[in-house]
Amino acid sequence: MPTASGECYDPTGAHHGIPTYPWRLAPDGLATRRQLRALGLRPGGQEVAAQLMRPRRRDRPPLVAYLYRIDRAQPVRSMTPGKRRSLTAAMTARRTCPDCRTVLPYCIPKSLGVCVGCAYPTGHAI
Repeated sequence: MPTASGECYDPTGAHHGIPTYPWRLAPDGLATRRQLRALGLRPGGQEVAAQLMRPRRRDRPPLVAYLYRIDRAQPVRSMTPGKRRSLTAAMTARRTCPDCRTVLPYCIPKSLGVCVGCAYPTGHAI
């Protein structure tokens, strides 16, 4: 069921349950998770304050982005040394070829399962 552009504007929340605004027309003081992260913030357990909605064609459901209040957001937690070690080990494992045990400067493609050199030893990629 297509969503009309007018259905995306519901600042009182009467139709959708929470205040709803069209894409790119959110009021000041609200931000998405990505926008909060760019500011060095996180939602910090607060409830969703509003949502952005963008209709799509061909009977597809609308795109929705949830908004959080910036004044209630908390700073991003700093990475602990243990978490940093764990992340480094995980990324090294993604870059290590299981056949030749070479640590590569790129992550090994999941479609191959091994480095490009081991997948195509003659140098002829398909």
